[in-house]
Amino acid sequence: MKIELAGTYGYRRMIKTSLPSILMMLAISVYSIVDGLFVSNYTGTTAFAALNLIWPAIMMTGAIGLMFGTGGSAYVAMILGQGDKERACRAFSMVVKTLFIVGIIVTILFFIFIRPISALLGASGQMLDYSVRYGRIVLTAMPFYMTQMAFQSLFMTAEIPQLGTRLTLICGITNIALDVLFIAVFKWGLTGAAIATAAGMALGGIYPLYYFNSKRNKTHLRFVRTQTDNTSILQVCLNGLSEYVGNISLSIVSMCYNLQLMRLIGENGVAVYGILMYIGFVYASVFIGFNLAISPVISYNYGAQNHDELRRLLRKSLVLLFCAGSVLTILSEILSGTMAGIFVSYDPELKALTAHAIRLYMLSFMICGLNMFVSAFFTALNNGIVSALAAFTRTLIFELGAVFILPFIWGLNGVWLAVDLADILALLLSAILLYSFRSRYHY
Repeated sequence: MKIELAGTYGYRRMIKTSLPSILMMLAISVYSIVDGLFVSNYTGTTAFAALNLIWPAIMMTGAIGLMFGTGGSAYVAMILGQGDKERACRAFSMVVKTLFIVGIIVTILFFIFIRPISALLGASGQMLDYSVRYGRIVLTAMPFYMTQMAFQSLFMTAEIPQLGTRLTLICGITNIALDVLFIAVFKWGLTGAAIATAAGMALGGIYPLYYFNSKRNKTHLRFVRTQTDNTSILQVCLNGLSEYVGNISLSIVSMCYNLQLMRLIGENGVAVYGILMYIGFVYASVFIGFNLAISPVISYNYGAQNHDELRRLLRKSLVLLFCAGSVLTILSEILSGTMAGIFVSYDPELKALTAHAIRLYMLSFMICGLNMFVSAFFTALNNGIVSALAAFTRTLIFELGAVFILPFIWGLNGVWLAVDLADILALLLSAILLYSFRSRYHY
């Protein structure tokens, strides 16, 4: 099926359009957890905990690419909807160029200060050394990873999400193959896992830069000479602010989960939470992939002032995401023991603890897709402030508050239930925001 931004979208077309982006995000989520699988089973709990401790900080940095990508995609798609392809190409080029420069600067700073950052997160002794070693190797590819994150959205705006899916699969296979070689064969442990991840990141970021600058590019977007327009960059960043705030908030919340779990049960708690994050990333990739695919369509129709289609896209998206979330929640309840065994089959006690945590934590996925879409919906409407409010409140206020309050009531179970309470409160906020802005955007 040819992917186009224009036209009427029914359920069937929405599913077909979003499928390449969903598969792309699923591939990213799978190869993101491969390091954890190999490290957990070949290196041990301390190295596994160290990886999970530093990973949220790494993702916080990589989220800059997601901010530029989602914000830039909404901005470029809106311009395309207005019929100005040349201006869209200039905006596209400016977004990618600015992101790469920002990525280099941020990466250098993180590389320098990674040891005190790891210590601040609670690492010490061997765990601190592991965190620094893994983080510095992965950071060598961070500017390219930011580019890869940005193109997750921009591929859809260019109407070639299939290319993004194929590229991600290649990156994933590269990462997995190198994990097998470096960890299982060469016995390089955590160092091998970091090198494998960095290689996959670099490949995923370099190829889009080559493609959009080559004769193979047949899309309506291409790299052109352009000057940086600070006003436009500010709008792009504001558009994508919710995705960045959401990722930063999630990373901060993850750090606080780890601090709470270190206090309550030590390294085993951090290991369990790491597994929850891996499974949660796989689940969330369905929602993220759908949002990445549908958001440019929403932006295009907003730019074209097609309000009837906006209403249809909103209503049908909420129905599809609720159905998908219900299926994922049921799967997690049925397969919790199997999921836990994939990571920690070597430790029956840790496996039982993990399975119990999965059953409580994953209840949130019945409704969290709706909250994620509402934030993405306002990003697509180029209203980054409202989008950021939804994302920020859900994670940094509701979930962060719950992870510190609920353990006083329910102990360790309160940690696993924090996200469930946060998503219930966030759903109420999402409904309020949609109702409050209905007349402004005519949806």
